[in-house]
Amino acid sequence: MLGPDYKKPPIDVPDTFRFQENDAQDLANTAWWEQFQDPVLNELIGIAIQENKDVKIAAARIDQFLGEFVTIRSPLFPQANVGLSGVRERVGETPFASNTDSILKEYEAALSVSWEIDLFGSRRRETEAARANVLAGEEGRRATILTLVASVASSYINLRNLDRQLEIAKDTADSRANSLQVFKDRFEGGTVSELELAQSQSEYEASLISIPQIETLIAQQENALSILLGRNPSLINRGQELANFGLPIVPAGLPSELLARRPDLRQAEQNLIAANALIGVARAQYFPTISLTGLIGSVSSEFSDLFSGPAKAWSYGAAISLPIFTGGGIAGQVQQSEAQQQQALLQYQKSIQVAFQEVSDSLIAHRKAREQLELRGRQVKTLRNYAGLARVRYENGYTSYIEVLDAERSLFSAEVDYAQTQSAAYTSLVNLYKAMGGGWVTEAEHMAVKEPAPK
Repeated sequence: MLGPDYKKPPIDVPDTFRFQENDAQDLANTAWWEQFQDPVLNELIGIAIQENKDVKIAAARIDQFLGEFVTIRSPLFPQANVGLSGVRERVGETPFASNTDSILKEYEAALSVSWEIDLFGSRRRETEAARANVLAGEEGRRATILTLVASVASSYINLRNLDRQLEIAKDTADSRANSLQVFKDRFEGGTVSELELAQSQSEYEASLISIPQIETLIAQQENALSILLGRNPSLINRGQELANFGLPIVPAGLPSELLARRPDLRQAEQNLIAANALIGVARAQYFPTISLTGLIGSVSSEFSDLFSGPAKAWSYGAAISLPIFTGGGIAGQVQQSEAQQQQALLQYQKSIQVAFQEVSDSLIAHRKAREQLELRGRQVKTLRNYAGLARVRYENGYTSYIEVLDAERSLFSAEVDYAQTQSAAYTSLVNLYKAMGGGWVTEAEHMAVKEPAPK
């Protein structure tokens, strides 16, 4: 076989990730989304795996690659064909010949066999490349499932985050509506000024503005999640509130394990194997091709005599073809295949570097999100106390209503920031499980082969 045999390229793998988790556990091979303890999320992920169109497209693509593999491999075996033909023809008279019987008949039945001897491995290299494409397609499907599960989980977390923001906005609007009514009553009683009433009115109107904005984001998030589920845009069921989610354990692993865990890296390596094999296909064109052919059958002018008498016919032969001058065509194809192999190699190496980056980014994002969440929680608690004290001071005439408004604005902003930070903490965990890869993709694959989810 001409061309280089594939050898795994040397990979620069760090000993440890840049950021580590001391309490990490090896849970990368389990259905990690179940640790959120939300049955609705589990159900949505199951539906998505079975119904998502991208997963179905990836599965169909594997069937395409399998068909191409069988087609490319078939010339390695002798090709046999059976033919049966019959011709009935009238030949008219000419000035040079006359024929009293102007009807000619010919019947033929034959078995033909041909075989191109793969002396220099061209077909075997093509088969090697096709096999790698099949495996790359399978890893591509697994990568699609990995991305899909992470996308559904992240979208659902963001949806519950928006639900919480809407709840905060409505509670704030209700609170300010009650305050506005109190100020109206007091204004009519002459205990507050028109300025204070206007301030309360403006804050109430401002609190209403955020509600339709958040409702728009919720509807758009539901539409996006519906598409991930393989459905038309529709309402999405809700389960646990974000604050009641379980907190998954940070998965453990060494950088070298990413090469075996992540399907996108295995897919990139299979692409490299395919590109490496195609170099041999291109180089084999410099060498001769040898073909053997054979035929056995019968030819007769009468169908009744086709398989008897002198109707027997046979032939066999061999053909050798060797390129002499191609104007650089073969050299160009060799150069092209070698360049494609280099691109595949560099893409494989880049994919590994990006994988390390994604793990490091997710680790530090999760660590810092947890730190921020603790700080945000303390801030909300302090501002809630501050808002209560400000209102007490105002009721007792120690301060103006402006201090109350300032405290309530700060509290509203802090509560929204806390919900967003909580969402970011859970999303960073989702991204970490996605970046680490793992055997949980196999668990998801088992879900994909079950009966389709009910409509």
